[in-house]
Amino acid sequence: MQLRRGALNAFCQTQPQLKVSEVHSLWQKSDGLHCDCEAVFPEPLGPGRPEQPALIAPALVPRRSPFTPQGHAALMHSIAHIEFNAINLALDAIWRFPGMPEAYYRDWLCVAAEEAKHFALLQAHLQTLGFAYGDFAAHDGLWTMCEATKGDVVARMALVPRTLEARGLDATPLIQAKLRKVATPAALAAVEILDTILTEEVGHVAIGNHWFHWLCQRDGIDALAFYPEAALRYRAPSLKPPFNIEARRAAGFTPIELAALPS
Repeated sequence: MQLRRGALNAFCQTQPQLKVSEVHSLWQKSDGLHCDCEAVFPEPLGPGRPEQPALIAPALVPRRSPFTPQGHAALMHSIAHIEFNAINLALDAIWRFPGMPEAYYRDWLCVAAEEAKHFALLQAHLQTLGFAYGDFAAHDGLWTMCEATKGDVVARMALVPRTLEARGLDATPLIQAKLRKVATPAALAAVEILDTILTEEVGHVAIGNHWFHWLCQRDGIDALAFYPEAALRYRAPSLKPPFNIEARRAAGFTPIELAALPS
């Protein structure tokens, strides 16, 4: 098995548990796997995912209050859906873009393995609530941006890890605060899961930051000028406060970038 081919195989897997298993197996074997950095693969029809959840427009997804059992489950399901998409996103970054350094592919395999762990934690939590992934409708916003940037690795690094995933650094503490107010055993268990996710997502955004700036340096791109142009071109969502400045700083955003965030 070649590392990038293995990533494509896992990307195409439709069953969530099998996808998680394939990613973990690939990660465990990765030190002994050859990585062909120049291979180009035929593009599959799309990411492998199950028939459920039903995908609807973001505006149609119901609000999720954690203060009821059903609302708590729906909230956790929405986060599980983000993590499932994030597995595919990391795998896509591996197989889709040839010509990057080997370290790039191994970084994103590490991300895929941690996203798979996050999804498994949330799926197990949902099961304790009497639900499973697929029981609630979801939207496809994260994958939409992944698809839009499939022909531009610089834009991918700029707008997926550094924009969409960085929004998770901002949102997670707010969700945790609500869950602490609920203070049920299920809510407090969810807070602990989100602690794990937040800590590791800082590293994922940092990987995106590293490779974005590496690409800009390689290609002679002004990173500060490129970002707003790419956000406009690919219709990235606007950044809105409050921002988790500490987490963003830990993830490698520069003082100039942090100062430019809207107030």
